[in-house]
Formats: sequence, structure tokens, C-alpha cells
Amino acid sequence: MLSQVRDKDLKLFSEFGRPDVKKDNSDLVPINVIVPAFMISELRRGFEIGLLIILPFLIIDLIVATLIMSMGMMMMPPSIISLPIKILFFILIDGWNLLVGSLMRSIS
Repeated sequence: MLSQVRDKDLKLFSEFGRPDVKKDNSDLVPINVIVPAFMISELRRGFEIGLLIILPFLIIDLIVATLIMSMGMMMMPPSIISLPIKILFFILIDGWNLLVGSLMRSIS
């Protein structure tokens, strides 16, 4: 776990636990410092991955909603058109490979 923890997060929790703890001396880092620092680091990575996944889909929604409104189809929900476009986009960019690959790279 110690290799996955960011220095900034480890420093934050070591200030609360034991201020003399350094990352390179892993024998002295207590578990009550490593576990919360690891959790915060992984949550941060998860939010980064989630943001990178949702941004293209949000852009597709905005473009489809703008096109529908500009054509005068105000009563048609944009999700009817944008959902198949999102699925097609995910398939075309090989989304599962990118998603699983980024998750595996964040672990190693």
C-alpha cells in the first residue's frame, strides 16, 4: 500500500499520527497512517478517472441538446438521440479497454 500512497496524503496523516514518519522508512509507518492516506489517494484517482470518463459524454449531451433546440424540436428529449451516440462512441474508442487499462495503470 505504501507504494500507492501520494507523499502529500502520507504527510497529512502522519502529522496527525506521528510527525517523525517518512515514506522511505516503511518499517516505521503505522497502519493507522497508511490506511487513511491510501484511501484518500485512491479516492482522488477514482474521481480523476470518473471525470475523464464523463467529460466526453457531457460534451455529446451538450452538442445534441443544442442541435435539437436549434432545429426547433423543443419537446423531444435529447437523451433519445444522445444515448445511442454515446454507446457508439464508447464502442468506437474501445472504452472497456481504456477503462480497465487506466484502472490497472493506477494500481501499478
